[in-house]
Amino acid sequence: MAGSIVVSKSVMPEKASEIEPKDFEDALVRLEGIVKELEKGELSLESSLARYEQGIRFARFCSEKLEEAEKRIELLQVTDSGEPKRDATGALRTTPLDFDEDSNEE
Repeated sequence: MAGSIVVSKSVMPEKASEIEPKDFEDALVRLEGIVKELEKGELSLESSLARYEQGIRFARFCSEKLEEAEKRIELLQVTDSGEPKRDATGALRTTPLDFDEDSNEE
């Protein structure tokens, strides 16, 4: 047919599960697999571009999950005697972990 677009099945994922990773580890493993495939250089240009796009989605997913994890990591504040500090309600006092500050203490 003139003017129609044909999409190769090898480029398009067959299932949504092929696009959406279950978790960080799943995305990372799949991203590493894509990198290996691309490094071999055996894919067609169209397939390479499709795999690259999938890799970018996985890389963004991993980046988002790492940012979420950083926000969850907190340091417990302690007194000079090593006891945990507590607020007026008795809850433990915490401070967000600053990775840059830790790396400058060397």
